[in-house]
Amino acid sequence: MISPALVLSVIVGLFHVSAYVFIRGRAGARLPLLIVAAILGAWAGDTVGARLAIDPLRVGEFNLLSASFVAWLAIGLVAIVAVLVPERAPGERREVISTVVHRAVPAAGEPAAASAGPEPEPGASQ
Repeated sequence: MISPALVLSVIVGLFHVSAYVFIRGRAGARLPLLIVAAILGAWAGDTVGARLAIDPLRVGEFNLLSASFVAWLAIGLVAIVAVLVPERAPGERREVISTVVHRAVPAAGEPAAASAGPEPEPGASQ
């Protein structure tokens, strides 16, 4: 059975991510990370609030104030990590890395012409 704390954490997390996107204007590709972080943060915040027993704003047994605070901490962590990780330029392609090993000496039974040199893989930039 799903606990009410998990359901309320999902609601609180989605609410705070929606508020973040409304304030920020856009979230881009990090939106799924924001949602997961806010939900887990709200769930952890409820647990911390239950342990500390100092939350003045509660919904039943759910500690709303501490859940909201930790959800915003998680959203801030994702935002900081997104700023620190460099983005690729729009026209930049990732370099293809090959892990194929070619023999320098032809194996027994192979013609000598096969050892003329390694052939590039299809799609590899030169």
